[in-house]
Amino acid sequence: DIADADAVERALARYRPWAVVNAAGYVRVDDAEHDIERCFRENTLGAERLASACARHGIALATFSSDLVFDGRRESPYVESDRVEPLGVYGRSKAEAEQRVLDRHPGSLVARTSAFFGPWDDFNFVTLALRAFRDGRPFSAATDTTISPTYVPDLVHATLDLLVDGEAGIWHLANDGAVTWADLARRAAAVAGVPDETLQPCPTCELPLIAPRPRNSALASERAQLMPPLEDALMRYVADCPPAGIHLGGRT
Repeated sequence: DIADADAVERALARYRPWAVVNAAGYVRVDDAEHDIERCFRENTLGAERLASACARHGIALATFSSDLVFDGRRESPYVESDRVEPLGVYGRSKAEAEQRVLDRHPGSLVARTSAFFGPWDDFNFVTLALRAFRDGRPFSAATDTTISPTYVPDLVHATLDLLVDGEAGIWHLANDGAVTWADLARRAAAVAGVPDETLQPCPTCELPLIAPRPRNSALASERAQLMPPLEDALMRYVADCPPAGIHLGGRT
């Protein structure tokens, strides 16, 4: 329990790590609007407790933030120094976590990232879209929200490289390429060779969402672009590690 200071101390004493990667957190963006205390406990207090403990013991720390710390009013992608203006509870919990972590442990690495997809999660957007297309089921996706999708293996490699190099502060880590959710579904289908006739493009307001989303939360970096292009990531997702049960390009 990363929000329990004693539990954190016990874990550090047991494992004696040279670095800690905080992959814990409350990720249910819509539920967070009605579960504020738990969201802040897991995303904000937990990250702060880790940062305080790591600072005391001289241990490097990497933790993750979100594109949802921005309000979406910019026309161009956001960079690390842009002002945060979260619209919802989840975004506020992450924005406050960034500040607390860097206050407690200025040497921490804080990676802002966005819109995960990967081969081990059956519920990410790309996997769900391809599964629906394969089965001929309708799949709705927003046409008016722009994001920077992130292939999880690329995020892992980039984060660990930065951690090993002793980098600190806020970094934007997402694959190079900004798209709408509907465009992401189309691109994934094209790479996978799956027909996308059942795609139902729609405005965000027609989706069953509770929390407000920024109209544009695409991420760029003023420090360095460390992640490969989105198209390259989609090709590797399909060719190297397609999700179980989805027939992609002759493989299952």
